[in-house]
Amino acid sequence: MTYNPNNRKKEAAPLEDAVKELLKVYRLEGKFQEKSLIHDWSELVGKTIASRTESVFIRDKKLFVKLSSGPIKREIQMNKSKILALIDSRFGEGMIEDLVCL
Repeated sequence: MTYNPNNRKKEAAPLEDAVKELLKVYRLEGKFQEKSLIHDWSELVGKTIASRTESVFIRDKKLFVKLSSGPIKREIQMNKSKILALIDSRFGEGMIEDLVCL
């Protein structure tokens, strides 16, 4: 692929827009959002649950959370719909379809 200066945009774009466009062009938006969700897990659920979370990963639009505490696991299961709604509002509808506690 060769560089063609005539293909460049003339106006300057904010960095955030440029990064979003780059992710879109390379079809990495979904993976970036998944990584952002995993990174922001402690922010979403709070310190108590985050401190008892051993691992978080996403597979086939399911969020898997491994917890070290039985009562916290039960609490997550009871509030699953609230957590999914919070994820939908922050990261967009349909990114995560289910939450599985391990």
